[in-house]
Amino acid sequence: MQPKKHLSFSNLRKTISERALQIEDTRREGSVSHEIHDCCLSGFAMMFFQDPSMLAFQKRIQDYGNKNNLQTIFGVGSIPKSTQLRDVIDLIPSSSFDPIFSDFFSLLQRAKMLEKFQLFKNQYLISIDGTQYFTSENISCPGCLKKTSQKTGQTTYSHQFLGASIVHPEQRQVIPLAPEPIQNTDGNSKQDCERNAGKRLIQKIRKTHPKLNITITGDGLYSNQPFIDELKSNRMSFVLIAKPGDHKFLFNHLATVTHKIQTLEYSDDKGRQHIYRWINDVPLNGTTRAGKVNFFDYTIKAAGKTNFHSSWVTDIPVNQDNVKILVVAGRSRWKIENEYFNTLKNQGYNAEHNYGHGTQYASFNFLLFILLAFFVHQILELSDPLYQHCRSTFSSRKEYWNHLRCAIRIHIFSSYEHLLEFMITATKDPQPP
Repeated sequence: MQPKKHLSFSNLRKTISERALQIEDTRREGSVSHEIHDCCLSGFAMMFFQDPSMLAFQKRIQDYGNKNNLQTIFGVGSIPKSTQLRDVIDLIPSSSFDPIFSDFFSLLQRAKMLEKFQLFKNQYLISIDGTQYFTSENISCPGCLKKTSQKTGQTTYSHQFLGASIVHPEQRQVIPLAPEPIQNTDGNSKQDCERNAGKRLIQKIRKTHPKLNITITGDGLYSNQPFIDELKSNRMSFVLIAKPGDHKFLFNHLATVTHKIQTLEYSDDKGRQHIYRWINDVPLNGTTRAGKVNFFDYTIKAAGKTNFHSSWVTDIPVNQDNVKILVVAGRSRWKIENEYFNTLKNQGYNAEHNYGHGTQYASFNFLLFILLAFFVHQILELSDPLYQHCRSTFSSRKEYWNHLRCAIRIHIFSSYEHLLEFMITATKDPQPP
């Protein structure tokens, strides 16, 4: 049950270690108790096992046995205390971790694991969306977004990020790309917003993946001329939600050309009616510089009632042969919320927990550790037979991680693979290693 060597946990962990060793240490020489590498790998390990208290447990093991699982599994030489960890992580520019996402992506490409994510031929569907991961009325930093209630005068501070992931309707896993923070920077009094972050993210994706064929899918926030122009300038196609309330000119225009709208209908074996409609080369808005887009919508009816309806705009010419797959692409936008954000917030990763806010980078960096842990888990789910077998022995994700956390608090393992092999054996015949 050997995984592809470069997609093994050991190699993925080594990839993070190598990048951590490249981070410049700006601390005053002589005042360093723990190396940046050890702090980064400790933070990653904590998120990998979904246990914010893991450092304390590992310290106890080290005190009694002069050896610990942070050392044997993650290569941590010196374990920082929680306060020390937060202080160091707060100093590291978040951009230092972006290369790790592209490193993992390259490893997946090398293993040809990404081919199953191609929705169109040689084309990858990237879903983008924003979400909030921190909010407080008391804790804040200069990068926090601010919202003051007109009724109470109370100011709420928050952090958000714009996520991007390669998705495929037939794949349970998603492939996360380096996210973009939505936060105030450089003393700018104007609040940052998701649209501005979206433009930065698109530029970052193209710079990181200059040759990748990309189709972006997102909600109605992005189906506007400036953002579409940004996509085109970065050689990206798009399938974006378009709602009547946001695109009155477009829908008024469609009402005048109903005779040109093409339709495909069929009924499934459950008696539901599926209706696809499309028209090409229609104006997105009424301005003189408005670009032409292609419009399509999809409706599901059952017993005369509409169960589902949505509409999109795209730069891809729509026809009878591709309208179904374009609808699939548009509907796959939800996977970033279901398989990504929901998993991070509700399936054990505790993305909304405040691990340490700091005054510079800590809040977003701890989120990045969570995303990297999630990314590694996705890779192992896709490629590692040992991980897959061990995971299958437990009825739920929660039970699986509970057992792993218990094991590393009791025993020392020589490697992550040793831990998984022990768990598989223990579920059949519980014995100490």
